[in-house]
Amino acid sequence: MVQLRSVTKSFGGSSAAVQDISFHLRKGEFAFLTGDSGAGKTTVLKLIHMLHRPTSGEVRVSRYSSSRIRRRDLPGLRRRVGYIFQDFRLLENLTAEENVAFALEVTGMPRAKIGPRVQKLLSQVGLAARAQAFPRELSGGEQQRVAVARALANEPLVLLADEPTGNLDERASAGVFGLFQKINASGTSVLMATHDAELIRRHRDVRVIELEQGRLVFDSAGETE
Repeated sequence: MVQLRSVTKSFGGSSAAVQDISFHLRKGEFAFLTGDSGAGKTTVLKLIHMLHRPTSGEVRVSRYSSSRIRRRDLPGLRRRVGYIFQDFRLLENLTAEENVAFALEVTGMPRAKIGPRVQKLLSQVGLAARAQAFPRELSGGEQQRVAVARALANEPLVLLADEPTGNLDERASAGVFGLFQKINASGTSVLMATHDAELIRRHRDVRVIELEQGRLVFDSAGETE
């Protein structure tokens, strides 16, 4: 599903943001990507989403390879890889319903199909009753659920989440994490970046991939450095 092979990424003349990282996220797997701030978690997610290309090594997502993918193929890749940001990144002038619909409009889905799909997604994340609310009218947890619905709009194979509970209180965090578990149970692979040690301790059954200063230092699936 997702495979990193000896991946290094440097920006300009700076030291490598990530260095010689290799791991494989399998179909239907759930894993935490953890490490202190600056460890390289966001860089890894952006490499998988191919917002960045490796300086060396290869990233593979399904049939897409970072070494061979062409610009015109990127929209197809990103329909298969959902991405959730810590700061939600909702469009403030659009309702919850319109934020999710926009993700479908840009991919060319016929308008007649968009409405039913949006209703299904908002119901899936427990926000059907808040479809007409603007982001400023939603709590942090509700905004994150809209972001999740948007990321799921194109039925991705894998869901990347960058500190999705970092700005939420304990109750909202538990709700969002429970939502990820349901999404994963439906067959979607999930890679969730977090530095929340307590969350990781509470879910010992979830694979842990740990970064330190840009290097992979621990993988509970068996890979260590």
